[in-house]
Amino acid sequence: MTHTPARQQVAPEIVTLADHEQQARQHLDDNAWAYFSGGAADEITLRANRSAWDTLPLWPRVLRPLAGGHTRVSLLGRTLAHPILLAPIAFQRMAHPDGELAMAYAAAALGAGVVLSTQASVSLESVAQAVHPDPGRGPLWFQLYLQHDRGFTQALVQRAEAAGYEALVLTVDAPSSGVRDRERRAGFRLPPGVGPVNLAGMQTPTPPALRVGQSALFDGLLHQAPTWDDIAWLQSITRLPVLLKGVLHPADARQAVSMGAGGLIVSNHGGRTLDTAPATATALPRVVQAVAGAVPVLVDGGIRRGTDVLKAMALGASAVLVGRPAVWGLAHAGAAGVAHVLRLLRDELEIAMALTGCATLADATPALLAADTPPSQGL
Repeated sequence: MTHTPARQQVAPEIVTLADHEQQARQHLDDNAWAYFSGGAADEITLRANRSAWDTLPLWPRVLRPLAGGHTRVSLLGRTLAHPILLAPIAFQRMAHPDGELAMAYAAAALGAGVVLSTQASVSLESVAQAVHPDPGRGPLWFQLYLQHDRGFTQALVQRAEAAGYEALVLTVDAPSSGVRDRERRAGFRLPPGVGPVNLAGMQTPTPPALRVGQSALFDGLLHQAPTWDDIAWLQSITRLPVLLKGVLHPADARQAVSMGAGGLIVSNHGGRTLDTAPATATALPRVVQAVAGAVPVLVDGGIRRGTDVLKAMALGASAVLVGRPAVWGLAHAGAAGVAHVLRLLRDELEIAMALTGCATLADATPALLAADTPPSQGL
């Protein structure tokens, strides 16, 4: 039987995603807060993800016909009510006992897509069973880390297919973890009862014996890191489209298209891997230009307002993914908190569309972000 998350309420004074974050801090211990909120090293990229959206101006247009407008988009053969999906985040039961189930229920209720993490703390089958009966739900995708054991990886992919997941999202930007100072200072550890349940039964590889002077990373861990050859192998064992998550460089985007990727997600892992990597708002238009419409391009990182969603669409994104704000809603109000986060984003998106003269998201073009001519001096 599928567990139904407990009902909770969102306080009326919470009216922004920033308010959700403040509430979440009061509910999360230092261990969980370091994991969910922290970035790599000096957190330059973490901050840049947010500030990059802020620096893009939206140019309002007036007196345009807007009646009958909508936020619908098409993505991988499906029509979505709006272009907002929930990004894969591991170990959500650290934030709330209902974890990924609450996240999935909220997404289904609001018509948002869900990307479930390989390192989810709830089984992939339970999440699928929870949302499949909802006719208004968004797409259900499974995020994959390639494991050292190809047989185990193939079995995991087969489980996702059998459970009804509609695409695989392969994370490609984390051959190793970033230098996460907040986690190290907090002495991060998984609490009892929380772990990567979908990886149960996988054997941990024996690390190679290192000689004096060898690197534990380059001579050890990175021997298991995926390469482009692994992309071809993954595509050969699944009928699902494979999207690559973590693409920032246009050359990598072109390579992915040439290999038949089903889509790309412009992401820097929420600023958690390589610090000083470019903000996703900066990388997005370069990747969009590189793929030239061959595949859908999605983006995550720093999206906190409906205006950010509209800016992403104007830069050529097919949809956006939201991570930390959904965890903040989950932490203090369970499924209701996640639903409120999604509702705020969609409402703000509609308002931003109306105020920029966009009846539909097809009207969101780069012209929204730059006037046709520079303003006259002195005006």
